[in-house]
Parts: sequence; C-alpha cells; structure tokens
Amino acid sequence: MRMVTSGSHLLRTCRRTQEPDNCNRQNAQFFGDLSDDRCRSDDEWQARLTPKQFVVTRRAGTEPAFSGEYWNTKDDGTYYCVCCDAPLFDSTAKYDSGTGWPSFFQPLDEKALILETDTSHGMIRTEVRCRSCIAHLGHVFDDGPRPTGQRFCINSLALRMDTKREPHA
Repeated sequence: MRMVTSGSHLLRTCRRTQEPDNCNRQNAQFFGDLSDDRCRSDDEWQARLTPKQFVVTRRAGTEPAFSGEYWNTKDDGTYYCVCCDAPLFDSTAKYDSGTGWPSFFQPLDEKALILETDTSHGMIRTEVRCRSCIAHLGHVFDDGPRPTGQRFCINSLALRMDTKREPHA
C-alpha cells in the first residue's frame, strides 16, 4: 500500500471548495481513477449518511469503544464502505483485538485503501481511508496477529456488513 503523507490538504480540498473539477485535477495525481463519490459536497454526504456516520467518515471522528454495531460480530460476510459500498474487509480476516472496535488483520484488497500519516491528538498513527470515496475508516497498527502483524482498527459506523455474498478468493 502506498503511504500518502502529504495528502491531507489535498483530500480536504473538494470538501472545502465543493468543486469536482478542481478536486479531480488535484487528487488524480495521487490516487489514480476517481469516482464521483470523492467530490460530493458536505450537503450531499449529510443527505446520504446518518449524523454519526457523517462525523466518523467525513470528519475523521471516532465512535466510542464497544459501542459500534460490528465490534463483537462473529457472522460470516463482507464489510463494505458505508459511504460508497466499496468492498473492504472479509469476516475471515476479523478477530477480537480486545479494543472495542472491529479489527481485521488484512483488507480484501490493499488497493481498496489509502494509508496516510495522522498526527492528530498528539500521536503519530496511520489513518485508513477508503480509496473510492476517501472516507475515514479508522487506523492501522503493527500489533496484529499473524500472518500480517497488522491490526486494522475500523469504526463500525464506517462499515456496512453483508452476510449474503460470494466467498472472496
């Protein structure tokens, strides 16, 4: 996965200016093909999401630990981005990290995510975003189980789970 350390300003440009053409020109060099979901205005996102989903995904908020719908879910299925429906994680990679958030040791496809350095709250962490719509999903840490050693700590409010799906290879 490519780490984008200078992309924070660029990621916020289309939300601030609400100019899709400007967004596409500035972000295409970093993220390749762009979907229409990348350049929706705040009003459009607020119409599509619940207030809590909006705060988490569009404002990089965090739901309280042990409060989300999926933190303790053991069902088989696929987890999708709540904003754009991009497939992100499979339940076979989910595990109980004890943190109170859904945790996965790997995504379905590394290309589905953007990893970005996050220096908010006096910490240095790696933020996880959906590549299709740049939604904030959570953070990834290097304290996960084998085989990857990674812990993708993801907000339930950023996910939608579908238990009726074809298994992923």
